[in-house]
Amino acid sequence: MDRRPLQNRVLPTGDIIADPARGTLMGNRGCLHGIGRELGVARWRSKLWICCTLTWKDVRRDPMPPGRWTALFFLDEATALAAGHRPCAYCRRADFLAYAEAWRAAESLARRPWAHEMDARLHDERVESRTRRQVTRPVRCAGLPTGAMVRHDGTVGLISQRRFLPWTSTGYGPPRPLPDRAELLTPPASVAALRAGYRPALHPSSDDGETT
Repeated sequence: MDRRPLQNRVLPTGDIIADPARGTLMGNRGCLHGIGRELGVARWRSKLWICCTLTWKDVRRDPMPPGRWTALFFLDEATALAAGHRPCAYCRRADFLAYAEAWRAAESLARRPWAHEMDARLHDERVESRTRRQVTRPVRCAGLPTGAMVRHDGTVGLISQRRFLPWTSTGYGPPRPLPDRAELLTPPASVAALRAGYRPALHPSSDDGETT
């Protein structure tokens, strides 16, 4: 039996790699794999990029069923948000509503946005459709909320309690001083939701959250 890891681990940059480390959350962008359970050129099949629980009603699911969907895995929710995903409205209903309410508050909207409205906005902010490259922005780190992710001097890290925690596939490294400026990976709409009070599920190594 081939025990090589599948190409289904998502980085904060949105790239999808093969990595043996287990994530704490799962996600979906549609069916990205073909024969042999290998990914093709496409990195999404719709604008609906969600972040889900690892387990649901004790159902065991094939991570790459033929022609259906490709299960993606994340270290934690900060990683998923940085890659451009949002909470699933089905298996993570309470988190989805909390995220949507934080979005509403951040934008001073009269009602919570619909999922498709958030998906369209996130898609514009997270990726260049033609090149499939992640859209990033220069930012001052001092004003970023816990849960945002940035890249500084080539290192991707989590902003947590005014610290910079280097990201790895198995967890966060020892905290470093917060840099003055960096490259923001998390889409601005999700950063605004974090600033408005949404609390993402963070990996235990961050010392700032719990896994889902």
